[in-house]
Amino acid sequence: MPLLTGSCHCGAHKVEFASRLEPEALEVRACQCSFCRTHGALSISDPAGTLTYRVSPAAISTYRFGLRLADFLVCIRCGAYLGAYMEEAGKAYGVLNLNVLDARARFASPRPMSYDGESETQRLARRRERWTPAERIDGDPVR
Repeated sequence: MPLLTGSCHCGAHKVEFASRLEPEALEVRACQCSFCRTHGALSISDPAGTLTYRVSPAAISTYRFGLRLADFLVCIRCGAYLGAYMEEAGKAYGVLNLNVLDARARFASPRPMSYDGESETQRLARRRERWTPAERIDGDPVR
């Protein structure tokens, strides 16, 4: 699987995303919630791929809103939104903001998405089905 890498603007946090699909073939989603619109987030995921967040605990903020089911990872140094991370039933899932990838120009135009009205059960089921198996590795900041 091709490995795509990236980081927040200041480089304190790194991401690694592997997908069975080339970037041009991945669906890009533009969530219409106020958080994603404010951050200009464009989300990608691949349930058959892998996602790793390498974060500096001293420079990361986790934000939960709405149903409070996932941690939205934001760098406290540069303000970049990395993506969302969720643990459930012993497994972890994530969705990545493609804007932090070095190869961001390779992706297609986004499709607007709205998840308003989803119940907690529906949201968890959608994320288990569509998000990428993920891990969060906490380590020293990159200088």
